[in-house]
Amino acid sequence: MKSFLALLAASAALVQPALAHYQFSQLVVNGVSNTDFLYIRKNTNVNSPVSDVNSNDIRCNVGGLASGSTTSIVNVAAGSQVGFNVGYGGNIGHPGPLLVYLAKAPSTAASFDGSGAVWFKIHQIGADFSSGSLKWPTDGKTNITFKIPSSVPNGQYLLRIEHIALHGASTVGGSQHYISCAHINVTNGGSGNPGPKIALPGGYNPNDPSLLINIYWPPVTSYTPPGPSVWSG
Repeated sequence: MKSFLALLAASAALVQPALAHYQFSQLVVNGVSNTDFLYIRKNTNVNSPVSDVNSNDIRCNVGGLASGSTTSIVNVAAGSQVGFNVGYGGNIGHPGPLLVYLAKAPSTAASFDGSGAVWFKIHQIGADFSSGSLKWPTDGKTNITFKIPSSVPNGQYLLRIEHIALHGASTVGGSQHYISCAHINVTNGGSGNPGPKIALPGGYNPNDPSLLINIYWPPVTSYTPPGPSVWSG
């Protein structure tokens, strides 16, 4: 029986790459889904993921550091709900956690490259074991919404969403990171001190059990997403 389950798991891992890739191309503000890449830095690898967590591409995807100057910015009130849509009729088609980060720009979001220990996590969706087995609540989602912390200070930020696909993560470098960075200007903010903060690259280790894991066999009984704890503000 165990050998059959192991074979079934291996078969599932092989089939997964055939599923469609995806990208977060629309920012949702005040319930309005905006034009693709109006407030989101456009990447150059279409809907393909980043696999090297030690690359600068882990910040804002391939080409994302070069498209800041052509990306607009939108006002977002602290404490309000925002979100990202999966573009072009797609959905989150791979299993894994979802993380959302903010990084405050020293001047403008358009000119900020996201370097340094500046990224703090404001939201995450991990694994669900309530049914007695591993489930991923993000499976099939077309939209992700979350709150900008009420006490986050005013200013311009990079807002980074990352879904980590783990179907091929049983080998180093097998995790797939689907990333987008938006430009937001936080208004009506507070005097909070966000943290802990990490650098990207630098905040993830490719050998960390959150990124190097076989989610099919043996059965997974616990899972902690990579990166720092969530700052709720």
